[in-house]
Amino acid sequence: MVLLADSDKKFVNEILESWSIADIPVSAVTNTADMISIVANGEISVAFLNADFLWVAELDVISYLKDLNADIEIFILCEQKNQPVAEASLARGASKYLFKPVAAPVLENAVRKALQKRSNKQSYQLMESQVLEELFGETPEMRKILKTIYKIAPTTSTILITGESGTGKEFASNVIHRLSKRAEEPFLAVNCGAIPENIVESELFGSRRGAFTGAVDKKGLFEEADGGTLFLDEIAELSQAVQVKLLRFLQNREIRRVGETESRTLDVRIIAATNRNVEEDVKNGKFREDLYYRLNTFQIALPPLRERRSVISSLIKHFVIKHQKTTGKTIRRISQPAQVALKSYDYPGNIRELENIIEHAMVMAEDEEITLEDLPEALHPSSTIPDNRLLLSSPSPKPESEDLTIAELERRHIINMFEKYKNVSLTADKLGISRTTLWRKLEEYGRTVTDR
Repeated sequence: MVLLADSDKKFVNEILESWSIADIPVSAVTNTADMISIVANGEISVAFLNADFLWVAELDVISYLKDLNADIEIFILCEQKNQPVAEASLARGASKYLFKPVAAPVLENAVRKALQKRSNKQSYQLMESQVLEELFGETPEMRKILKTIYKIAPTTSTILITGESGTGKEFASNVIHRLSKRAEEPFLAVNCGAIPENIVESELFGSRRGAFTGAVDKKGLFEEADGGTLFLDEIAELSQAVQVKLLRFLQNREIRRVGETESRTLDVRIIAATNRNVEEDVKNGKFREDLYYRLNTFQIALPPLRERRSVISSLIKHFVIKHQKTTGKTIRRISQPAQVALKSYDYPGNIRELENIIEHAMVMAEDEEITLEDLPEALHPSSTIPDNRLLLSSPSPKPESEDLTIAELERRHIINMFEKYKNVSLTADKLGISRTTLWRKLEEYGRTVTDR
């Protein structure tokens, strides 16, 4: 059943007279008392609430509706004057707000999309949760992260995902989007560190023809993602000027194209990610403190792959299936020595590096089995463990590398890979990390890098 609650009787009557979805009844009310009565006595799938109907005495109507039906879709009907109230309702669980006047076909379209999304969600929710649990891992830390994702996904809250490069930050953000009410809307991902600084503002916010040399009228990524989710990876790479514009959007949900003076109101959920210590950047003046707190409504810290080795087997199966079509190979087996090597490696590039390794091995495999020889040299016994017998026999002498810290193992591996390929882009690709991360790590290790 659909609920329409609005004190404007003329508007309500117009909607009822024009309503054309015969199998979906509409219960319309023009006062809060009738609204509460209908809600208490019937299951509401979709609700259209005037902004004046969001509170009844001390009762938060949105929370009340959510308690009765967690999957309900709530749309707020408002005018320009009470837009701030409507915007605040999004963080409490409302799906979207619509400016009046609004016609019946618009409401009908919203209902159809909401019910279709609910049907889709029910059909794959169980399967997806099982897959996610396999891919995220069974450690207490990862179970806690997955529980957090399930809780915050249905909201519109801004999220900051932290962790080393390649730990699955974009994957996690995509999961959040798919589990949200925006699942049928766009999901766009952008690596802020990969866009040249002189065009990053126009890429994100759009531009007006003539605003700068070569500028044309175009939408930015914010406008392209309207109604959906925008994933901003490597958020700490943004300049101070762009940080200000992002902060302005998070405060009032408005953007301005480069070269324009009028603002555009958008409905975009922001999920940001970084592999840097943003708190340190805030202390050093590299990142705005007010923006950090705006982004950090919820923070998800993804641990590196070496700290959740139990998930490696599931990830390998996932990547083998993913790359069957592109490689033209059907892999049915992985030899025991190859399995040991894959599970023993420390993956400085994390999940992204594991995926690259599996794709590499599938290309190199001669038949339906991945062998140790099909893996990159970094995973061969001589590259990972000093004594070859460690992979094939037990007990065995303690390898020298076990006395090294994870940081030292990572340092040696990155330096060895860079010396082997002599190229930043190629090395970063082989490691499964970004060029920016590789530059920073090489500089930390005292290596001069001129290839930028």
